[in-house]
Amino acid sequence: MIKRHPLNGANRLKLGIFSTNADGGLAITTVEERWKARWDDNVTAAQIADRAGLEFILPIARWKGFGGQTHAREWSFETFTWAAALAASTERIGLFMTVHVPVMHPLYAAKALATVDHISKGRAGLNIVCGWNPSEFAMFGIKLGEKGYDQAAEWLEIVEKAYASDQPFDYDGTYYQLKQAISRPASLQSPRPVTMNAAFGGPGRDFAAKHCEYIFTTFSELEGAERHVADIAERAARAEREVGLYTVCHVVCRETQEEAEAYYRRYALNEADHAAVETHMAGKKEFSSSHDADAYDRYRQRFAGGAGSYPLVGTPEKIAADMIRISELGYAGIALSFVNYTYELPFFCDRVLPLLEQAGLRA
Repeated sequence: MIKRHPLNGANRLKLGIFSTNADGGLAITTVEERWKARWDDNVTAAQIADRAGLEFILPIARWKGFGGQTHAREWSFETFTWAAALAASTERIGLFMTVHVPVMHPLYAAKALATVDHISKGRAGLNIVCGWNPSEFAMFGIKLGEKGYDQAAEWLEIVEKAYASDQPFDYDGTYYQLKQAISRPASLQSPRPVTMNAAFGGPGRDFAAKHCEYIFTTFSELEGAERHVADIAERAARAEREVGLYTVCHVVCRETQEEAEAYYRRYALNEADHAAVETHMAGKKEFSSSHDADAYDRYRQRFAGGAGSYPLVGTPEKIAADMIRISELGYAGIALSFVNYTYELPFFCDRVLPLLEQAGLRA
């Protein structure tokens, strides 16, 4: 039986876990309990989220780490094979794969994506990114292109054509030239699995508005975060489409505000992997437009705490109130990271989700 994809469900605020496939998750810290991303822990975290009714699991695509004491992000599972295995270990949750367009051929992606969609009975999703780290791309002998999203549009067109056609087809594009291409089976979802893109700059947002169902963005403060909602809505309207806007947050949820803030200082300031944080921030600042321009100078703790995402730090009541506010601003969902998912996610689910239910955001 093919089920409706979880991101198309009725909850007003969709929730998922982010970056469990990579060591540290989003945190760049040296604390002993930091996420090691071992396989058994990935399965456990996915099953906790699945049982709690969260809608999605979203991985990062990382090929090279940021160095430092922990070799941050160097350990990470490839996302297609990772999602396929988790699909067989879960029942309801959506499973995303993250692909760097220049690194993976669209026909290979079409076959792998359809495979996960069949294993999961229609729960697959694709996070399309064009990349920002030139040293990472150099590992493949590839240079970052200035028109990555033009290539992404061709790439996705080929995936869709491969699913729609039951006969071999030729494709003569700027970036891809295919002869008698075919890829069976097609995905269970039609015309393809749901797609998302994490874009902050104009070209990326225009691509997402035209081609994706969902877009992720970051913001520095809740005040002013609605400008991203208006911007995406305007771009989607020009494309005569609707696009759901999501964001990313890192979470420290504790019984008291003091306990939460003390732990946040400990892992993201006192025991941050400072060398890796510097490398990550410098690369993002030079090659990526994924954050507000002043975020790099004002919010160093947030890059150690959760890759520059917005912090949800405090009691269950405080965190629920912040999430309600994010929803009120127009965001349809949040991808969440923790220092250690298997330690912290159960407490979050037990204490925060009921408050969101009481607020009418989740059933």
